[in-house]
Amino acid sequence: MSLLGKKFNAPVAGPMGPFYAAGVVVFYGVWKVQSALMDTPQWKNDPRNPNLKSAKPAEH
Repeated sequence: MSLLGKKFNAPVAGPMGPFYAAGVVVFYGVWKVQSALMDTPQWKNDPRNPNLKSAKPAEH
């Protein structure tokens, strides 16, 4: 007896394909908008910006 119940051989990946593709498109769009906003003048010199190139490295 299986702990998960009866197995049904229903297709999962096929019907979910458009949702997977939409997730990839949304992820790519958010990534592009985020990287574009990090280059705006408002955030260009913000210390929280990961693209900020500091003049000297932090010393320990």
